[in-house]
Amino acid sequence: MLPRLALALLLTLGLCGCTLLAPRDPLQIDLAGLEPLPAQGMEMRFAVLLRVQNPNATPIDYDGIALQLEVNRQPLASGVSDQSGQVPRYGESLLRIPVSVSALSMMRQAWAAAGYRDARGLPYELRGKLGGGLFGSARFHDSGTLDWPAP
Repeated sequence: MLPRLALALLLTLGLCGCTLLAPRDPLQIDLAGLEPLPAQGMEMRFAVLLRVQNPNATPIDYDGIALQLEVNRQPLASGVSDQSGQVPRYGESLLRIPVSVSALSMMRQAWAAAGYRDARGLPYELRGKLGGGLFGSARFHDSGTLDWPAP
């Protein structure tokens, strides 16, 4: 009797463990905007707004965010945040991460922009990770163009 009970218990625990390891769809993380922040010394500061969408049936916990932003194939800004929270199941959250733009990055951007022929649609790449949670860090990548209306 005891071996059958132990076998049933192990089987039940194994099935529960499999549901914890079930494949999850990746998070959809997009650049939603940039907001100016007060400058500090020779650095410019912005808040990068990220829209995080969770296409899964369970909420995603996070604890910390890190990102790098390139514009026109040149490093522009980087930032980290120790904010934590949860992206609801089949839901979305808007995260605000402060980033710094160094004087050197500004000079590189000005130099690269001098050779840029099209005054609109600068290409960007955003890379980072959403830290923590039961399944570890979730790395993300987004790219596109920064467009603004014609004058």
